[in-house]
Amino acid sequence: MKQTKDKNYAFRISAKDLDTIKKKSKKAKLTVTEYITQSALGKEIIIIDGLPEIVSQLKKIGNNLNQLTMLSHQGVINTVKLDETEESLTAIYWKINELTKVVDERGSV
Repeated sequence: MKQTKDKNYAFRISAKDLDTIKKKSKKAKLTVTEYITQSALGKEIIIIDGLPEIVSQLKKIGNNLNQLTMLSHQGVINTVKLDETEESLTAIYWKINELTKVVDERGSV
């Protein structure tokens, strides 16, 4: 449950430091307030690079499987060799597994 943010607090900061904080918060997909609060409270902020590429690959594989299923139901194809698909899905599984281990080792999520 989100806490009500009912207090304002102003502080001075250099332009360079503010720019760095803004870049880090954007990379973490957090607002500047969320980023500063989490950092100040000692909460670890984990950024997983490459996740959009993994999701994109999964979508492509899913689309290809859907097309093959449709062709099979239409009788256009009878057998399909899915070795490459299986290899791709296995590779994606292991990458996700590695990411999960890294996150778990840090004690977050």
